[in-house]
Amino acid sequence: MKSITSSSPLDLKSMTRIAPPPGLGLTHHRVVVVVPRRLFIQCVNANSNSTYGGHVGRARHEWQSACAILASKVVSQQQDTEKSGGGADGLSAVNGHPTLGLVPVKESSSYPAPLPKPLSITDLSPAPMHGSPLRVAYQGVPGAYSEAAAGKAYPNCEAIPCDQFEVAFQAVELWIADRAVLPVENSLGGSIHRNYDLLLRHRLHIVGEVQLPVHHCLLALPGVRKDYLTRVISHPQALSQCEHTLTKMGLNVAREAVDDTAGAAEYIAMNNLRDTAAIASARAAELYGMQILADGIQDDSGNVTRFVMLAREPIIPRTDRPFKTSIVFAHDKGTSVLFKVLSAFAFRNISLTKIESRPHRNRPIRLVDDANVGTAKHFEYMFYVDFEASLAEARAQNALAEVQEFTSFLRVLGSYPMDMTPWTPSSRHD
Repeated sequence: MKSITSSSPLDLKSMTRIAPPPGLGLTHHRVVVVVPRRLFIQCVNANSNSTYGGHVGRARHEWQSACAILASKVVSQQQDTEKSGGGADGLSAVNGHPTLGLVPVKESSSYPAPLPKPLSITDLSPAPMHGSPLRVAYQGVPGAYSEAAAGKAYPNCEAIPCDQFEVAFQAVELWIADRAVLPVENSLGGSIHRNYDLLLRHRLHIVGEVQLPVHHCLLALPGVRKDYLTRVISHPQALSQCEHTLTKMGLNVAREAVDDTAGAAEYIAMNNLRDTAAIASARAAELYGMQILADGIQDDSGNVTRFVMLAREPIIPRTDRPFKTSIVFAHDKGTSVLFKVLSAFAFRNISLTKIESRPHRNRPIRLVDDANVGTAKHFEYMFYVDFEASLAEARAQNALAEVQEFTSFLRVLGSYPMDMTPWTPSSRHD
């Protein structure tokens, strides 16, 4: 009798008895256990003096004993593996008896060890469970207008402050946050060019927009009067949006730019600066223990900032509500094809809501031969366009197909629902 072990679980159901045809002398009795992956257990006994069907002689007795020994060894192996906590899937009973838990025996040294399972991206930071708040990244500190926009876009979300716009992009890409809410344009200050550049650099998708009324306040430490002030600090956009009002108030003081509005209020509070005021929201005054010296100091009551919501995956466009689509494109021949691109939308009655040009960073200058002056230099641009249509509409698909014929580069940044919430000028937003 000989046995060869294997790493596969044993299957006693496959044990068979092979006998010669009736009337022939019993030459061999063989018990074979057939299991996957090289296991072969055999018991052989030969005796030419024995007869099959007559008196069972010594050969049959020895055959039964050998089978009993073999079965006991198999059961002993099963008990050992049961003690180690193993189990065999798909094997419920053998000969009417419950099976023991089996685990594969260790492979021989000629076979490599099992490789570890590779990490999936969900192992890094899984999506929030059902009922958990959505994690939304924004640029600034608590009390910033971007935090208010995140709360308007995703009520009851977990807002994650970031010190830079690019950090907010990376927070979503690295699964630290589920969404990012970032400003792209203001009704007074215009476009936030940094975020347009980052939209092209990163592979996030626009999944929505939100428009937030901006209500600026002049903040200072408790007990500080306007006469004590020597400077005003805030975000550059906030300073420009309140320039005329500050002059009318008689504040001919130095104006310094910082990273964000709420950060200006935090800086004054932490350093106990009694000669400095900040332009920020009323919520920032509450968070950092500041007093409001003047309320609503923006030059124009119609001061609105448009934010976009970014995600790792795009949403499925629909036609049951107004949608907006954002694209960016460029062409090797410069701006000469711009009219053809815009006509693709005009012929299909698609309204454009935004067009923005940014320098082509990979090729900022284009040289053109000119017989009169030698070589003419032209700037190269990337064009960002927003239009009112969903990619689920045939007219939008046909328009992009035509635009693609005129451009060397075209990318859809997102197709998303428009913000249709009502807005009232001069409404205070805390």
